[in-house]
Amino acid sequence: MAILEVRSINASYGNLQVLWDINLKIEEGKIVALLGANGAGKTTLLNTMAGMMKPMSGEIFFRGERIDELPADKIIEKGIAYLPEGGRLFPDMTIKENLEMGAYPLKYWRGRKQDLERIYKLFPILEERRNQLSRTMSGGERQMLAMGRALMSNPALCFFDELSYGLAPVIAQTVFKIVKQLHAEGITVFLVEQNVHQTLEIADYVYVIENGRIVKEGEGKSLLEDDYIKQAYLGI
Repeated sequence: MAILEVRSINASYGNLQVLWDINLKIEEGKIVALLGANGAGKTTLLNTMAGMMKPMSGEIFFRGERIDELPADKIIEKGIAYLPEGGRLFPDMTIKENLEMGAYPLKYWRGRKQDLERIYKLFPILEERRNQLSRTMSGGERQMLAMGRALMSNPALCFFDELSYGLAPVIAQTVFKIVKQLHAEGITVFLVEQNVHQTLEIADYVYVIENGRIVKEGEGKSLLEDDYIKQAYLGI
């Protein structure tokens, strides 16, 4: 069953249309990915799904409820977490303080101590360094902190934008392993990525976007053998 469904979404920046008739489904309990080059419309679609920008037309449903007319904070309250590209941490706050910022609004704040314990089990290094300022962390550590902060609201669905961006390959592998671990714990993941090979390895289902249009979709591992994907994205 689809936890989130996008129906015929069109979106623009002023007079410049960026998304054209986008349709996709995110099945509950799955890792679903969106692949595409820079400028293809990936982040615009993600921002539209998360309520950061409003579509020109079309509809978005979360667990059967239409959400495309809701503000971003109300969408988060429904059970969706959004980790934007780069994490956007608070550099002069400690790791613990950054995590606690993910526990707003009030209904999440009340359970923050329990949620902190859960995040510390998932990312032990964050507990070890909880009083360290986030600006002093390495790139991989910052990404883990950003993921932890997103999870502080106990989401049913996580949007992750370019998790591996700027990370060394070995650190990127660690981040993808964490995504698989979240999936094993029952969290649905929508992953927007440029790291095509790693994404196809872990994703249950994949959409490919080019010039604002979905041009291909299918199961992750099957697309590893797709001639078009090999030539256009894997350089084979």
